Amino acid sequence: MATVEAEAPAKSDTPTVHLHLGHDARTSGAGGTHEHLHPVSQTVQAEIPLAGAAEVNEAVAKAEAVREEWRRTSPEERRTILNRLADLLVENKAELARMAALDGGTTLMVGERGVDTAVGWTRYYAGWCDKLTGELMSTFDTRGEFSYSVPEPIGIVGIIITWNGPLISLGMKVAAALAAGNCVICKPAEITPFAPEMFARLCKEAGVPDGVLSIFPGTAEAGEAIVRHKAIRKISFTGGPITARKILEACAEEIKPTVMELGGKSASLVFPDCDIQAAAERAVFWTVGCLAGQGCALPTRQLVHADVYDDFIARLEAIIAKFKVGDPLDPEVMVGPVINSAATERILGMFERAKADNAGKFLLGGGRCEGELASGNFIEPTLIVDADPDHEISQVEIFGPAVVVMKFETEDEAVAIANNSEYGLAAYIQSNDIQRVHRLSERLNAGGVYVNGGFQINPHTPFGGVGISGFGKEGGKAGIDEFLHYKTVTVGVGAPIFG
Repeated sequence: MATVEAEAPAKSDTPTVHLHLGHDARTSGAGGTHEHLHPVSQTVQAEIPLAGAAEVNEAVAKAEAVREEWRRTSPEERRTILNRLADLLVENKAELARMAALDGGTTLMVGERGVDTAVGWTRYYAGWCDKLTGELMSTFDTRGEFSYSVPEPIGIVGIIITWNGPLISLGMKVAAALAAGNCVICKPAEITPFAPEMFARLCKEAGVPDGVLSIFPGTAEAGEAIVRHKAIRKISFTGGPITARKILEACAEEIKPTVMELGGKSASLVFPDCDIQAAAERAVFWTVGCLAGQGCALPTRQLVHADVYDDFIARLEAIIAKFKVGDPLDPEVMVGPVINSAATERILGMFERAKADNAGKFLLGGGRCEGELASGNFIEPTLIVDADPDHEISQVEIFGPAVVVMKFETEDEAVAIANNSEYGLAAYIQSNDIQRVHRLSERLNAGGVYVNGGFQINPHTPFGGVGISGFGKEGGKAGIDEFLHYKTVTVGVGAPIFG
């Protein structure tokens, strides 16, 4: 496994982060500041201003002032703005990828893919602006009544996103909400502030009117203020179950609907009739190389048929050994650091408990990178085989560069292991037997099943989970419907009730 020396970027390499309350960009807020540490070196990169409840209230007031005007803005104008935003994202692709590296250690290749994803989602929902229609329905009443439905924006929505892939989440959520005619109050994570800062600037440049969109990092108080504010009528959240439960409790008091995307522990079922080399490459890229394993729907549990188990493991070892670990700004690096020191200690703690419990054999990794990378948040790419399917290592998100491998003999056994999880965001099948694919897709408890490939987050297909992976959808018409409500109008003929 190759490593490279990593140097911290100078503070001047990072943008000044603002609290964007509409077009009002502020460098301080009621929440104080957050000291952003570069994940490569743990040196201070920037002081990040934090919003508190006061800024949330101001942002909502701005949104309230323009809500009706934005709702009545023509679909063509909304579409033009969103397409202009997509163009600007493309123009700034290299810089946005660099911001992702400085934010949380995302490699340049993955950062560029993240920009492409945000562009795709923004263009897709731009296309929906003039296609939101209702239905005309006969009531089958002999007096000639009929009904029709009208899609209407919710009004003001609150969007709270987590730190892994913030630009992707912004493209998925903000574009859909704006296309539907809503105003948005968005709180990205303070530990990845740079890409959201650029996104907010580009939204203004694209022509999003003042007050329609506010984006600012903030404290827990700011998050609670967004969730509880009576003028904010829906919450879309990406994060983990612990925070989600708190949000749901608060929303229950207000009878406020939510969309929840809460991560997963996804299984990939590998059968002998698939392309074994391709399946191994996908397994390693999506669990070790992509975001250093810090992804919600990645196939972190590899369930492999006994007939190809040893061969598959040998291929995984060979691929991982070639991965270059180091500074994510190096275009040859495949594995960057994890987000911060707390994540590093949490991951290492899981590894140590698994070793102590004999819950699996660590063929590669299992520790912190040493030498030139010792000062950063670098975890060795880790391969754990013969894993206990009931142990924490197979049940809880590691959220680090690690893949867990288990053996199965029959389809029933594979399905039982795959479904042995509270999560249900994604599942994967590696097989060329189309009957098996359809058979197993029906049996796997997951919001999405990906066949002979890795994770695909396409804007035109619904994405969302079951179980503690959450509920609600992003993507496709279902994704924009989450930001609409359908009003039914019934028209009578005015006939008297009696006579």
